[in-house]
Amino acid sequence: MATTDNAFNGMTEHCEECELDTLHEVNVQIRTESLKKENAQFSREPYRVTECQRCGNRKSQRMNNA
Repeated sequence: MATTDNAFNGMTEHCEECELDTLHEVNVQIRTESLKKENAQFSREPYRVTECQRCGNRKSQRMNNA
């Protein structure tokens, strides 16, 4: 479970690499999943991307599993 932290613009989450709850930068990215140019505009999906501020480990998770 993510919690807010008094540090600037960050979330505290469990890092699998550090095995600790550490400060993470969290954002949402829109990614194109189709490799076909004609379908690219219809294949964009939101992903939640986190990066550990201690070790740099990045993790992404697709937000829409429809």
